[in-house]
Amino acid sequence: MIQGLSHLTFVVRDLDRSAHFFASIFKAEEIYNSGERFFGLSREKFLLIGELWICIMEGEPLAQRSYNHVAFHIRDEDFAMYEERIAALGIETMPSRPRLEEEGRSLYFYDYDQHLFELHAGSLETRLKRYTKL
Repeated sequence: MIQGLSHLTFVVRDLDRSAHFFASIFKAEEIYNSGERFFGLSREKFLLIGELWICIMEGEPLAQRSYNHVAFHIRDEDFAMYEERIAALGIETMPSRPRLEEEGRSLYFYDYDQHLFELHAGSLETRLKRYTKL
């Protein structure tokens, strides 16, 4: 029986740069750095965003962008704060897909290695409620 999400792993070109990305935007805390001694496929760092374990592993990043993404839930009142954090890193935000107002706002952006992230101020409950009205 699935107990929940264990962790997310992202293959990145530069561990330090990616750790800074996660710390700057998500306030991730670095809890492990393999350094030159590693036990997996390559050097890695473990980060925590709240209680979510993020693993960044050194390697060849994605060759191209896609819509596959990870969406983090945020409060609508924190939307501008996240826009500022992303802009401070010089990260380009992407236009949100067309959506109904009740779905909640979303902010899309790629990291340095073509991983797409979404910050979403809606929930599954509000989206399904709105869709059933159509």
